Amino acid sequence: MKLDNSKAIISFRIKLFAVTVLFLAYIVLSYVAKFFKLTLFGMSDTFWTIIFAVIWLIFALLPMFLNYQYVSYSDDGESIVFRYFMSGMVGGKKNSVEIDKKAFAGYKTEKKLFGLIRSITLYQHFREGVAKYPSIYISALGKEERSKVFRSLNLYAPKA
Repeated sequence: MKLDNSKAIISFRIKLFAVTVLFLAYIVLSYVAKFFKLTLFGMSDTFWTIIFAVIWLIFALLPMFLNYQYVSYSDDGESIVFRYFMSGMVGGKKNSVEIDKKAFAGYKTEKKLFGLIRSITLYQHFREGVAKYPSIYISALGKEERSKVFRSLNLYAPKA
């Protein structure tokens, strides 16, 4: 099985681009061109600019706060392969975890912040013991994608 969340990440990037263009257009039309004065509900254009800036910041920083990562998963062949990297405004380094199916020792999931931040930690058997890999954040995966990954990993996890 192969799976990745590239559509979700691309969709988010497009939305961020659109929000950025709209915010910049508002700034240009309001302050540079003096095209219109926005005085909705008796509030000044400065107030609305601050509100729009806060909305833009929330939208731009949310993926970094929720640890959104591009995740690619494959269990084809003899190995379980996760490839992942941070997908916020500032991308992180690309990481990869490849575990032979026979050496797979299981996984642990973790939820934080009311289930908004989800991660998975993989374990692998070695001669010296069991190795723990760094957590992979799967917050950007949809519910069905997460369940597919878990079902696949359960096929290879040792039975207790």
